Amino acid sequence: MSSPSSALRSTALRSNRLASLSRLRTPSCRLLHVKAPVTGLITRQTTPRSSHIAASYPLSLQQWRSYADSITIKVPPMAESISEGTLKQWLKEVGDQVEQDEEIATIETDKIDVAVNAPHAGILKELLVEADTTVTVGQDLAKLEPGEVAPKPAKEEAKKEEPTTASPPSPKAEESKPAAKAPEPKVEQKPKKAEKPAPPSTPSAPAADGIGNRGEQRVKMNRMRLRTAERLKQSQNTAASLTTFNEVDMSAVMEMRSLYKNAVLEKTGVKLGFVSFFAKACILAMKDVPVINASIEGPNGGDTIVYRDYVDVSIAVATEKGLVTPVIRNAETLDLVGIDKSISELGEKARSGKITLEDLAGGTFTISNGGVFGSLMGTPIINLPQSAVLGLHATKQRPVVVNGKIEIRPMMYLALTYDHRLLDGREAVTFLVKVKEYIEDPRRMLLP
Repeated sequence: MSSPSSALRSTALRSNRLASLSRLRTPSCRLLHVKAPVTGLITRQTTPRSSHIAASYPLSLQQWRSYADSITIKVPPMAESISEGTLKQWLKEVGDQVEQDEEIATIETDKIDVAVNAPHAGILKELLVEADTTVTVGQDLAKLEPGEVAPKPAKEEAKKEEPTTASPPSPKAEESKPAAKAPEPKVEQKPKKAEKPAPPSTPSAPAADGIGNRGEQRVKMNRMRLRTAERLKQSQNTAASLTTFNEVDMSAVMEMRSLYKNAVLEKTGVKLGFVSFFAKACILAMKDVPVINASIEGPNGGDTIVYRDYVDVSIAVATEKGLVTPVIRNAETLDLVGIDKSISELGEKARSGKITLEDLAGGTFTISNGGVFGSLMGTPIINLPQSAVLGLHATKQRPVVVNGKIEIRPMMYLALTYDHRLLDGREAVTFLVKVKEYIEDPRRMLLP
């Protein structure tokens, strides 16, 4: 039976041990909980089995962290109308060190690609989602161990060894080369012998079928292409689409552009194009036919007409992933140079993949220029909820009658597709004729 003094001594020792530190021992490591606020730090016992690990990976105590310190990287919020996307690719792998705000993955949505950035600097510990997987906003994507890690000295040693391996060989090594090259002629003789037997019997079997090499490749449509197909089909099923055509003489606008393009380029840095002339002509023509800029809204296909006193022109831009329509907002307040500058900036952002959802939202009227690809004539599809779209085409030299004489003029076909639920033929044709008049006499666009 123990005495009271021994019981007090054991109690004091136990309390001192718990107050100072507690040790959980395993054959390979021990977890320390000290008074300092160091959480999840691991130390290693230097044993004969683990001594080589310490030599190749000498990290200090502060550089070791437990998995409990990891941060979960989630799918970032994208937009009010977008709740999911496809994880297109991982730009980093497990074990890679990343900087704060560095892009580690790309999520493909219906309209744009969204970057997933690291919230802190650290090392990727685990990837929770594979590529080409559908993800939702807020879903866990990866585990990140925060903190900076010093570079491994093993890489520096390898770099130091490179110049020694690349040094010229010693004379002794050169003397030994002929002996090493002795078996090489034998290797050269083997392919020569293999060339003699001709094995045409194997390819003769498929040749007898008369089919040849006919391969197929099945590629899943990306989200942008799927969304584009869905919206185009929705437009055909919803709007009562009708297209009216006209042709325009491009002589006057081509002459005006050639006269002022160098001066505009030197003064503003903008390369004057033809689409800006058509955009300005459409904006001015809408003053006479405002219903072109209106739209139908409401339940069951719409029961309300919305008229606008502003014009947001959507410009169709072809990219590698599909067609996008960035918007020039308040285009009615811009002159030709301002419109052209906006077209150039939005087109560059779209083609470089830097377009944002704000650049694509809205739009009251669309211009599509198929002429850059050589299209002679086409019927564009309405970009709902808009009510009309203007299609531009290639300019061709054609014989036309001018003042009773046949002349060769640069001519372009214009195509206006409109929603017949809202616009009648009179409004559509009147609008297109107004556009034609502005293009054939561009000086009118400068009048107040």
